Amino acid sequence: MAVLDDLSGFEFEDLMEDVFRNLGYENVHQASKTADEGRDVLMEEVVDGTRRGVVVECKHTGSVGRPVVQKLHSAVATYDFAGPKRGIVVTTGRFSKPAREYVERLQANGDPHPIELIDGTDLREIADEIGLDLYNGRIEILCDETLRPYDPSASVAAPVEEAFRDIDNLDTETLPEPHSQVSFRPVVTITADTNAVFETSVGVIHRINDRTQFVAHADRGHPSVAEESVASLVAQNLHTTVDVGDERIRSTFDEVDDHRFGQTQTEYKEWAVNRLREHHTTTVTYTGDNNVTYNKECEPNLSDISVQSIEPVYLPEVRHTTHLEEYTYPYEYYAAGPSRVTTDDQIHGCVHCDTDGHDGSYTYCANCGAIACPSHTKTERLEQDPICTGCAVTERFALKTKYFYDEENLAAFREEYDEMALHQKAMENTWLVGGGAVATVLTIVAMLVVAGVI
Repeated sequence: MAVLDDLSGFEFEDLMEDVFRNLGYENVHQASKTADEGRDVLMEEVVDGTRRGVVVECKHTGSVGRPVVQKLHSAVATYDFAGPKRGIVVTTGRFSKPAREYVERLQANGDPHPIELIDGTDLREIADEIGLDLYNGRIEILCDETLRPYDPSASVAAPVEEAFRDIDNLDTETLPEPHSQVSFRPVVTITADTNAVFETSVGVIHRINDRTQFVAHADRGHPSVAEESVASLVAQNLHTTVDVGDERIRSTFDEVDDHRFGQTQTEYKEWAVNRLREHHTTTVTYTGDNNVTYNKECEPNLSDISVQSIEPVYLPEVRHTTHLEEYTYPYEYYAAGPSRVTTDDQIHGCVHCDTDGHDGSYTYCANCGAIACPSHTKTERLEQDPICTGCAVTERFALKTKYFYDEENLAAFREEYDEMALHQKAMENTWLVGGGAVATVLTIVAMLVVAGVI
């Protein structure tokens, strides 16, 4: 893999920061530039319950000699860390024989500040072991784990069947099998610490000491922060992932769509740092020594923010499509086993108007397959079953509009209506009958008043 040789010095240091973070080291960050424009990586590790500081020297060169190793050994010895310390020299090339002999001698003498050497061959093997690929001078995320796209204890169509249970006049047992598709959407869970102190001549005016965890959609294009419900779904189910290539997934869904992570790990880290800088930036008002009030914008530096982990995982986006007579009803959600976050629900809505939502009442029209709101749902006169206004045949009887499945039903009712007695025909419009009765009573009362009876 020749890409290592194509990196600039700074790109190599960025790369190593990501590599060590993926190896499980903590508080991984780059130190400030030194006079020779090199940037060491500082980090910590916990071994047998003891926290140890680690200083890394990155050398993007063909060969590293003994002086570099000796210099790092001195830097480790003087590194201000309350606990044991060690050093690592990592290079894209190789180490000279004197350099390796120097490290071996430190180990043989039981030196308190041991040094580890990682050459280009070792680095490529490490990248393979932690599932990362060197790409364009950065680390591209390669992930094969996903949250569960369905609940293994239920059928894959169980969520859409549950959604249809809220619809009146619909027997879910007679529902056709929906077309089921799953798309594996890349997301990253980022954990970062922000530690910043802002001082003026009067002392500390603002302090930030915060650990932030957030989930970001990681498709192609600019990353975006997931809404709270989606972030909770991911965070609460990271421990129950399965292999995205599981053959059971392929055989369960009608379609399976894979997506790649759109950015490199370094780009996600830089995006997270910039987002946190913006999030924590605030204006502080304070009083100076001269009793004058000042406003100061407090913006964390890049070095104030340390990304502790970037955890990639696929988030299944499941889409069921159910065909009922003349209509199609998509139902889409992010899945994590039995848990889900709905993103598109066209079941709980009216096909004839813009009303939608779980608070409404919706009724299924078996005549055409429509799901309609109360304003667009009527009772079919002949069969007394629900029918929507979109497919109903109408005609007025006793000044009231009646709704029918089709012309045949309408003709049958015409015959029935013609044979009705007058009072039965009148009852086809109860409002008309009720209004007539009220008018009659009022007329009688008025006549009695005029006659002086009451």
